[in-house]
Amino acid sequence: MTKVEIESRLRQFVEPHYGVDLMTAKAIKSIDIDGLNVHLVVELGYAAKSYLETLKSDLIAHLKSVEGIGNIVVDISVKIVAHAVQQNVKLVPNVKNIIAVASGKGGVGKSTTAVNLALALTQEGAKVGILDADIYGPSVPMMLGLSGKPESFDNKTMQPKVAFGVQTMSIGYLVAEDQALIWRGPMVTTALQQLLKETQWEALDYLVIDLPPGTGDIQLTLAQNVPVSGAIIVTTPQDIALLDAQRGFGMFEKVNVPVLGLVENMSLHICSQCGHEEAIFGSGGGAAMSEINKIDCLGQLPLDIHIRQYADSGEPIVVAQPDSRIAQIYLDIARKMSARLALKPKDFSGKFPNIVVQK
Repeated sequence: MTKVEIESRLRQFVEPHYGVDLMTAKAIKSIDIDGLNVHLVVELGYAAKSYLETLKSDLIAHLKSVEGIGNIVVDISVKIVAHAVQQNVKLVPNVKNIIAVASGKGGVGKSTTAVNLALALTQEGAKVGILDADIYGPSVPMMLGLSGKPESFDNKTMQPKVAFGVQTMSIGYLVAEDQALIWRGPMVTTALQQLLKETQWEALDYLVIDLPPGTGDIQLTLAQNVPVSGAIIVTTPQDIALLDAQRGFGMFEKVNVPVLGLVENMSLHICSQCGHEEAIFGSGGGAAMSEINKIDCLGQLPLDIHIRQYADSGEPIVVAQPDSRIAQIYLDIARKMSARLALKPKDFSGKFPNIVVQK
């Protein structure tokens, strides 16, 4: 038994969230051999609290096939770091990574998905915030059961409102629920930047931004002025939704924001009375779009009444029914999303000192 043999065996273990082996993901920090015994140190770069024990037992079982190996000890930890963003875009203080959730088309469940993924990342041990960038139709306050104006300790910045451990900010906290915002593009983009940069976010690993549908002013402002580490696209299997989702993908591609994957929502309806399954919006669309664009389909979510009911009640399903099959799908998507981000280049801007040229 040698270190080379162990490394070779590890390269055959594809970690399901990274989608590659742990050696390729640079997650193996050390391999120590003492006689027949092996001590393996693994450091994951994504939120994975509920998965650590499963990964540990899977790794031990996988390595036992190495000839001559004795006792195997695996230590696994998580370290989430900041990842690279667009060039010449100033970082947001206290925010390591910004993940944009987009759809291209309205009505595909993007906001519900964004909120449940933010909650799932929190349950997986990350410090998470969500910014409701849908200025005309903010829905995050209702989904998280929040209302009222945010506090300000200096009359210049706002404190995020917190629900279920997630820090949040939305224009919905600043205007009445029945007040229509009749604003032109420049006012909307200014409001978005104020909500982002004038909120006192506290040590976030991830800030999820729930974008409005389309590829208009807010999306372009986000792409040009907000440091985005990655994006995900939410769609349904329906052809018209996939068409608009493709436009959203194209926008991120043009502005050099990596798309971490696709989430297919409402992929299947299961009758609550008889259990009959029916693909109301078609099938295979998300997989086809993923294949065409060479991105991962991170997961498929059913059309289920409980997702809507819990979101409307202010207690999304990831919180209300954490052990349910649907909540587990959200958790798996959240792990895959953050794992795909962990494979992207890291941000090293904080490592370099500021250079000042003086006469």
